[in-house]
Amino acid sequence: MLGLSTVKNEMKHALLFSVFIVASCGLAYELIAGALASYLLGDSVTQFSTVIGTYLFAMGIGSWLSRYVERHLVARFIQVELMVGVLGGFSAAALFFVFAWSPAPFKLALYLVVAGIGVLVGLEIPLIMRILKRDLVFKDLVSQVLTFDYLGALAVSILFPVLLVPHLGLMRSGLLFGLLNVIVALWAWGLFREQLQNFAWLRVQGGIAMLVLVVAFAAAGELTSLAEAHLYADEIVHAENTPYQRIVVTRWKDDLRLHLNNNLQFSSRDEYRYHEALVHPGLSTLPAARQVLVLGGGDGLALREILKYPQIESVTLVDLDPAMTRLFATAPPLRKLNQDALLSPKVRVVNADALQWLEDNDDLFDFVVVDFPDPSNFAIGKLYSSAFYRLLNKHLTGEALAVIQSTSPLYARQSFWCVVTTLESVGLVTTPYHALVPSFGEWGFVLAGRRAYKAPTSYAVDTRFLTAETTPALFLFPKDMARVGAEVNRLNSQVLVRYFEREWRQVIR
Repeated sequence: MLGLSTVKNEMKHALLFSVFIVASCGLAYELIAGALASYLLGDSVTQFSTVIGTYLFAMGIGSWLSRYVERHLVARFIQVELMVGVLGGFSAAALFFVFAWSPAPFKLALYLVVAGIGVLVGLEIPLIMRILKRDLVFKDLVSQVLTFDYLGALAVSILFPVLLVPHLGLMRSGLLFGLLNVIVALWAWGLFREQLQNFAWLRVQGGIAMLVLVVAFAAAGELTSLAEAHLYADEIVHAENTPYQRIVVTRWKDDLRLHLNNNLQFSSRDEYRYHEALVHPGLSTLPAARQVLVLGGGDGLALREILKYPQIESVTLVDLDPAMTRLFATAPPLRKLNQDALLSPKVRVVNADALQWLEDNDDLFDFVVVDFPDPSNFAIGKLYSSAFYRLLNKHLTGEALAVIQSTSPLYARQSFWCVVTTLESVGLVTTPYHALVPSFGEWGFVLAGRRAYKAPTSYAVDTRFLTAETTPALFLFPKDMARVGAEVNRLNSQVLVRYFEREWRQVIR
């Protein structure tokens, strides 16, 4: 009797652990799908919301369908677990390849995969509960199953951004969780093998699934490179995942391009237009400037322009991602592009969240460059908020100016003027302007300070794009870029992110 009791306890614990794995893997697949959709399509708020909503709805359908499974519950659980392992494991890879070859059907494929995984996971939990009900009273059954279910979701929600994506990437993370599902299926087959004498083929299927997933996991790097070779038109010379983003550098002849999360950040053929426009209209009017702050700009290209001014004594660069500053301080072609600006003795590099860094420091600056990525999600949108600009204002000396890259006033008109409105809401005097950067089109900037701005009559440093004669035209906005109404972007509303997603979605259709 003791031996039988031990076996039953082992089976019970195995099934409860299976709940933990099922919950972990199911949520992981949806986080991967949501992250991949956000990475490829932008529109992060909508993508994550609809992916998770579709998944939960599909789980409900799966739970309802479980009522029609009446016989061979353990065998059916193992079958479902194997299907989840294969479908979920290859979901990121399949979606990546669908987008790379033809973006049009991507959304349909995304929601079909999410719904399929949701239905299968929704089937699993009721099946486990029905298997366990022979050994547990109802109140213990419900409490223990739901406890392990929620613990699994907690575990993966912590591990996903901290460990999995930065070190494994989306594709390899999906395959890892697929392997976990298959391992659970094979484990369950071993524990219940006496009840599964007529289902030996399940073990064969599990072995095949395990082999295929292991091979795919080992080859995930090559699979990612193959997909990205179709996604990017040019040769990929560097690619890496970091805790914050995916960095890809491509090259075609003498043109180097930086992509962050599939979004082009610069082309070496015309980036000088962007960075001259970003730095010189403001800094050239501040002959007394000595201390400069750069927020973002981990590529060192804005630094290159700032260091042209001999009177600058120190520049503090605050960029969240150490991988960015390390890459542009060590890779020879990128060092050549930024002229070793990140290695200058005048430059201090700080890898930290800009908002937190501003809160923790009391330093004042004569000129501030705010060069963040576009406000495509809430994490970046907070850096365009009234709270951020109020904090930035505290770090400006009396005559100081700050310049903020502010997306395109042509393609994202309301987004651009939202940045202007938000800066004005904290008492800063704004001077918006724009410049043509062929890789991006018309691009917008805003100068902000405590005084009225006057454009320079000359430039004391070498420029390839700007001249004193053409600079006044930068501050003129034609009718299709003229000011429109926009709300203040506040931390609790993040209206700018909504403007940005809506406007750029219309551009890329």
